[in-house]
Amino acid sequence: MRFLIVGGSGFLGSELARQCSVAKHEVAATYLTRPGETAGVEWLPLDVRRREDVDALIGAFRPEVVINAAYRQTDWATTAMGAANVALAASAAYGRLVHVSSDVVFSGAAIRYDETCVPDPITPYGAAKAAAETAVHVIAPTAVIARTSLIIGDGDSPHEALVHSLATGRARGMLFTDDVRCPVHVVDLAAALLELAASEYHGIHHVAGTDAVSRYELGLLIARRDGLDADQLPSGRRADTDVPGPMDVRLECGMTQRRLRTRLRGARQFLGEVHR
Repeated sequence: MRFLIVGGSGFLGSELARQCSVAKHEVAATYLTRPGETAGVEWLPLDVRRREDVDALIGAFRPEVVINAAYRQTDWATTAMGAANVALAASAAYGRLVHVSSDVVFSGAAIRYDETCVPDPITPYGAAKAAAETAVHVIAPTAVIARTSLIIGDGDSPHEALVHSLATGRARGMLFTDDVRCPVHVVDLAAALLELAASEYHGIHHVAGTDAVSRYELGLLIARRDGLDADQLPSGRRADTDVPGPMDVRLECGMTQRRLRTRLRGARQFLGEVHR
């Protein structure tokens, strides 16, 4: 198939591009500031905020599938308007669209959220992600909107870098014991997104891990896997701070998992496998 990965130089986008290349798909990936390093990928510069540029690139490449993994937490135009631009261009080119969303569309008031739950964001980033979902749903009703959670890898994700910095004293801060998510491994997430892209499914899907863990427990798992001194990780309660955003958000993925061959592992499994 002919894939375009929007936001391909990011952590998830790079894994999507890698898996597409390994599967011998024809794949191009976009970047904003610098191209990625995945071999077998055509790297294309793109600012998703510029609708005319998005139209031109997708119109010229004519992808069968567009996966949009582009976002900026502090930039509404990239996260919300960019998603609309990509959806409009993909629809005009008759391409299949998979849009990557996030658990930040929820407030945490209900704690557990399945694929039928309506967004109730409480941060600007959550609102931008929710707006992006709405735009994609209206513009491309046959698209897949895949909500995910914290994305972890084999040492190269932002959260893993934070844990290393905290455990070695290179950074100050703490990992919250009451801030709960359902982390997913980037390999599982990318495989699930590609599987959904090749399917006939549409609408909201939840693609997250099976374990609900606090950021502190996640940090402990990462530290132990990587041979760091877990006792050095500072912890605290988010409820005692003024850090904004939802605290306990657990994505229920039952419907999605029943549709997938890809197994969505929990953090306790994919971070503990190395030592078994």
